[in-house]
Amino acid sequence: MKDLMTTAQSNRVMRRWGTPGIVMFAAALALAAPSEAFAAKQPRQTAEAVAPREAGEPIMAIVSIKSQQVTFYDSEGWILRAPVSTGTTGRETPAGVFAVIEKDKDHHSSMYDDAWMPNMQRITWNGIALHGGPLPGYAASHGCVRMPFNFAESLFDKTSIGMRVIISPNDAAPVDFSHPSLFIPSKEAIAAAPGRIGKLSAEAEEAIRAADEAKKAAAAAAKEAQSLPATLRKLEQQKARADAENTYADKLVANAKNDQAKAKADELKQKVAAKAADAATQLDAAKAAAQPKRDAVAATKDAAKVAAAKKVEAVKAALDAKLALEPVSVYISRATQKLYVRRNTHKPAPDGGGEVFDTSIEVPVTIRNPDQPLGTHIFTAMAKNDTGLRWSVVSIDEGDTAKDALDRITIPQEVWDRIAPTALPRSSIIISDEPLSAETNYRTEFVAVLSNHPQGGFITRKPTAPSVEMASDDGWGGGFGGNGFFFFGQRDPNPQPVNPRRRAGQYQYYQPAQPMPMQRSFW
Repeated sequence: MKDLMTTAQSNRVMRRWGTPGIVMFAAALALAAPSEAFAAKQPRQTAEAVAPREAGEPIMAIVSIKSQQVTFYDSEGWILRAPVSTGTTGRETPAGVFAVIEKDKDHHSSMYDDAWMPNMQRITWNGIALHGGPLPGYAASHGCVRMPFNFAESLFDKTSIGMRVIISPNDAAPVDFSHPSLFIPSKEAIAAAPGRIGKLSAEAEEAIRAADEAKKAAAAAAKEAQSLPATLRKLEQQKARADAENTYADKLVANAKNDQAKAKADELKQKVAAKAADAATQLDAAKAAAQPKRDAVAATKDAAKVAAAKKVEAVKAALDAKLALEPVSVYISRATQKLYVRRNTHKPAPDGGGEVFDTSIEVPVTIRNPDQPLGTHIFTAMAKNDTGLRWSVVSIDEGDTAKDALDRITIPQEVWDRIAPTALPRSSIIISDEPLSAETNYRTEFVAVLSNHPQGGFITRKPTAPSVEMASDDGWGGGFGGNGFFFFGQRDPNPQPVNPRRRAGQYQYYQPAQPMPMQRSFW
């Protein structure tokens, strides 16, 4: 009855307004409905904020897609916060783990009609970045994280290459954490590191010098022996001709019919016999002289190989010593059952974009109950303390708790012995169900994308090439191939799987149609 009365009242109102009133009423409804939907679409906007204390250098940034905000943290907690605009539907900003790999104060897009992206801080080479831009109050970008223009400008000089960027589907923040599997540095190892760097660098220089000398000696021996085959072949041909003439003379002597013919044949026989004997003597002498030269070629070649191998080991040890005083990042993947280590060499990338990251450690790792999700947890050494390092953890995906995830992993002790003693603040350990994205290459830290969340702004972009050859002349490169080149890049050419959770025992992968050549930027 109440509904009928309401309907009757509405009809009387309509009749009283007439046709123009109906039109105006409908227009008001049309305007009101989108406005309400629009308001529902917007998350509650975070105001820009600065911590009420002196800020240190930013260690990490956490972007919340749900709240459309970014928060920067130093060793003591949050220091800056601002609203953002992430990727819109179909071009969603990928949730996952990234790091700043390049900075450009006045960047213009090569993908979107020269669009201005000021104070750009790149986190993938296929075009995902933090930068200044318009903020309509909701997700509206093509995959990047837009920040307020003034905020991006004031932030730009505070961050550095390698700063961790975590993009979380929901709100997340670092919390204090401790566990026996985390790095425990040694004060003695850190104090001894500079001396060790000097010692190993000197040994590397000596090994490089010895390898160069051995290579030159091998080249000289090979050059000296280069004419031996032709010389021996010529003497063998001379001996063969002399032997043939000697055989012919023997036939003449045997077939002589009278004394005059026999005397002539004997005279020829004496000449050709002497010629054959002389050819044999020369050939034997040449063979005897050639053997030491052949032995020298073999010996100097072997010596060059040994010297080159020593050079590889010495350069590798020197590089490891230099990088021991750099923050180290470890990535443990349930999808690949591997542990990866990366450190920034601070060497410019050969194509002019970003810096080169060392990729020399990649080993199998044992994970208990490997079919069960671990989640994605980012452990970060925030600062030094009395016991070594003070750690935090950020968890951004469903799975085990951070403690339980670490408990399930057996880390090779030799890897920890190699990198833990000199671990410094800003070092990190990442545990994830995900494999490394194909965007992880020689000039990135780790890039891993949560494949169970939308990532349209990531997979619609062209992937960058995974590897490159880089020459070195100062001991930072040149070692792992034994030929003066470092090989950087991801060994697995498959890009990020669509969903690394097991489907009938298989991992599903997104595969681009063709590999793309390396470019400095796709956007």
